[in-house]
Amino acid sequence: MSAAEGTIVGSTDPLYDRVAQRSAGVVISGYSTSFSWACRLLAEPVRTQVRNIYALVRVADELVDGPTSADPARAAVLLDALEAQTLDAVRTGHSTNLLVHAFAMTARSCGIGADLIAPFFASMRTDLSVTSHDEQSFSEYVYGSAEVVGLMCLRAFLAAPDADGAPSYSRLAPGAKRLGAAFQKVNFLRDLGADVDLRGRTYFPDLDVERLTDAHRDALLDEIDADLDVAAAAIARLPRSSRRAVRAAHDLFAALSKRLRATPAIQLRRSRVRVPAVGKGWILVHAFAVRGRS
Repeated sequence: MSAAEGTIVGSTDPLYDRVAQRSAGVVISGYSTSFSWACRLLAEPVRTQVRNIYALVRVADELVDGPTSADPARAAVLLDALEAQTLDAVRTGHSTNLLVHAFAMTARSCGIGADLIAPFFASMRTDLSVTSHDEQSFSEYVYGSAEVVGLMCLRAFLAAPDADGAPSYSRLAPGAKRLGAAFQKVNFLRDLGADVDLRGRTYFPDLDVERLTDAHRDALLDEIDADLDVAAAAIARLPRSSRRAVRAAHDLFAALSKRLRATPAIQLRRSRVRVPAVGKGWILVHAFAVRGRS
C-alpha cells in the first residue's frame, strides 16, 4: 500500500487492498460532494479510514431506501447477507465484496467490532418494516443508524499517528454520539416530504407532518443545537488529523439548522432545505484557513 493511502491493516494482496479502498472513495465522491470535500480535510490514514466506513454505510442505506426497498423481503435478505459478509470479513480480513473488504480493513485497524456493527444493521433493518416511532424506538434507531457511525469514526480518529495525548475513547464517545445524532435529526427534518411520500415513514415521535408548527420545529431544532454544542466541545479535543474536517462537517449542519429554523414549518413538508454552494465553500475555506492554528 502506498504511503499516501496510509497504514491500514489489509490482506496479503496489497493490490486488492488498494482497489477496495479506491472503490470506497468512488462511492463517497459519487453520492455526496460535500462529504467528499470535507474528507479531504482529514489527514491520512484517517481520510481513507472514514471513506471505508461511510462507503459501507452508504450501500446499506441504499438497500433500504433505493429500488430494492420496493420488495422489503428481498431487501431484508440482501441486508442480512451484507451484515454476515461484513462480520466475516472483520473476522478473517478478506471479502470478495470490495466495499466490505475496505470496511474490514478499517475495522481491524481501528478496533471496530460487532458491538458497533450489529446495531447499525439492526437500525437499517428497522426501515424495512417500521413506518413510525415512539420515543424508545426512535432513540434506538438513532443510536444504530447514526451514533454508532460517529463512534466508528472516532475509533479511526484515535487510531491516527498523532492521537497520542488525545483524550480516551470513553471521554470523547458522548460527543461523537451527539454529533451523529445531530446529523441524523437534521436530515430527518430536511427529508420530511420525501420520507413520507416516497417511503411512507416518519421518524420523530408524535410528529404529524401535515400539521407541523413552527413551535414544534423549534423544539426539535433546540434538541439538535444542544447535540451540536456538546459535540463542539469534543471536536476541540480531537487529534489535529481529524479536527478540521469534523469541525467543517459540524459547521455545515449548524448552518443547516439555522436555515431550517428560518424556514416556515409548512414549507418543510414541500421543499428540502440546503446550504447554497457558496455557503458550503465558505465553511470549507474557513476550515482550510485555520489549518495552521488548529
